[in-house]
Amino acid sequence: MEQNIYLDKEKLEKANALNDALGLSIDIEGLRGKIKDLNKKQLESDFWDDNERAQKIIRETNSYQQKVDAYDEISSLIEDANDIITLMEIEDDYSAYDDLKKCIENIEEKVSDFKLQTLLNGEYDGNNAILSIHAGAGGTEAQDWASMLLRMYTRYAQNKNFKVETLDILKEDEAGIKSVTLKISGENAYGYLKGEKGVHRLVRISPFDANKRRHTSFSSVDVFPDIEGDVEVEIKDEDLKIDTYRSSGAGGQHVNTTDSAVRITHLPTGIVVQCQNERSQIQNREKAMHTLKSKLIALAEEERKEKIEDLQGNYSQIAWGSQIRSYVFQPYTLVKDHRTNAEVGDVNRVMDGDLDPFINAYLRENAKEG
Repeated sequence: MEQNIYLDKEKLEKANALNDALGLSIDIEGLRGKIKDLNKKQLESDFWDDNERAQKIIRETNSYQQKVDAYDEISSLIEDANDIITLMEIEDDYSAYDDLKKCIENIEEKVSDFKLQTLLNGEYDGNNAILSIHAGAGGTEAQDWASMLLRMYTRYAQNKNFKVETLDILKEDEAGIKSVTLKISGENAYGYLKGEKGVHRLVRISPFDANKRRHTSFSSVDVFPDIEGDVEVEIKDEDLKIDTYRSSGAGGQHVNTTDSAVRITHLPTGIVVQCQNERSQIQNREKAMHTLKSKLIALAEEERKEKIEDLQGNYSQIAWGSQIRSYVFQPYTLVKDHRTNAEVGDVNRVMDGDLDPFINAYLRENAKEG
């Protein structure tokens, strides 16, 4: 037992050292000062006069507070665990050793989660995310795959207590969808989801094939941050092509019988955004313009990359050789990310929204490259 206690002390020392290092990396004391200043602003009499500014300050405060709380909780748990070990040694009573072991496992898990939080330090990582899915070539099978991805990301968002709003969806009569655009709102939504951008490959026996043959299908996923409204970008009227059409989504009879849906094409970049979620054409146009602004600002941030298509999600070929992740249902079950080599054998678990193994691996890999 004494040897086990020695190893447990080592684990606690490592956890404490990592927690302290992470605290220094994000300037934990500086964050405490920022929280204090932001809380003072929230007490000002005119705080709610500008609702957009107020909401931004609240989100910023919550983001800082989340990191401080994680650091403080880990520090407190480590101190408590060390106290338990000291008491065991003094009284020579190790009857509570199993509880101590569980406590240390909990600490190691919390330190690992805290480390991931510190990796979300990009300029827009704290923002909401706009996520689009487009079916690749392959007809019904590819469109069904796009609808499966829609369910997967919706379930992931629900598991994270994120809010999901459908901005636009183009359904197929037989099965599946051709495309969908979601707004996913929650703390660090873009930071977590940004690594999902790319081509996703499905391998399975197609339920639409009478001969029960194995099919390979592809869909692309595009993710960009929902930029705050106070960031300005110049968009000239002559650079826009605006089309209206009849909505095919939910919203009642009024939506389906009027040309309320809006499609905006930004001619210089070829970026296309759509919205049909709202009842009125004016509301849909406002949301589509907001999405376009977010995408153009994000594009400006990505100018150092090779192609505009990287951000647009207009992947030159949604097919072989370009996938970031493969989802295999037959002849075995496996989901593998080709960038990080992260693997999960339970494909149904992943399709139910458990994307953490892949998202966490991507964040860690990116941190190494940075």
